[in-house]
Amino acid sequence: MELYSPEGLRIDGRRWNEIRNFECRINTHPNSSDGSSYIEQGNTKVICVVQGPMEPALRSQANSNEATLEVNLSVANFSTTERKKRSKSEKRMVQLKTTLERTFQQSVMCNLYPRTLIRIDLHVLSQDGGMLAACTNAMTLALIDAGVSMYDYVAAMTAGLHDQTPLLDMNGLEENDMSTLTIGVIGKSEKLSLLMLEDKIPLDRLESVLAIAIAGSHKIRDLMDSEVRRHGNIRSSKLAS
Repeated sequence: MELYSPEGLRIDGRRWNEIRNFECRINTHPNSSDGSSYIEQGNTKVICVVQGPMEPALRSQANSNEATLEVNLSVANFSTTERKKRSKSEKRMVQLKTTLERTFQQSVMCNLYPRTLIRIDLHVLSQDGGMLAACTNAMTLALIDAGVSMYDYVAAMTAGLHDQTPLLDMNGLEENDMSTLTIGVIGKSEKLSLLMLEDKIPLDRLESVLAIAIAGSHKIRDLMDSEVRRHGNIRSSKLAS
């Protein structure tokens, strides 16, 4: 199976620097959450639901200086055709959960919400590459929908390397076959709040892979911002009527 043709086409017809189809919605579960979102990046689909800031059930969860973020990540059994060993899959879920908690503990203005808990539940309905990026983007939108103050958007993207060619927004087949990284970019800057390398990428090629990942993250940030503004306009018109 040829993942990248001599003509410069990938297995799904994209060029090296093109992102997959991206769709996002916020306020998808208004009756059961404080904030919610739905993300599609290619065939990877994620729902995010936020509860809080709220008083934690356990005193041990309360930090007198800032909010505590709790991320719960679940992956539907039917979300992928792959059948990995359960122990390996569970270890991977713990790694992703910890990465997301650390990323957003720094991205949310947690000092504004001392002694509170912000609970984020992520449900992966379908996965075909870029799961961490999709979860990051879903969390950003759901937190914004919940009215939780953040320093800026955190927009995430994957990129990889095929021989000497950097590829943007990896699908599942590409992700399994190539060296891949995932980044989270703060707003329209080049500052990273998240960097996860899945495999080794040669140092002399890392800069080009990072560069297209940052450019891709900026595109995602703009698409998410358009959805936030669209929903904000709907809310404003309802209040005015």
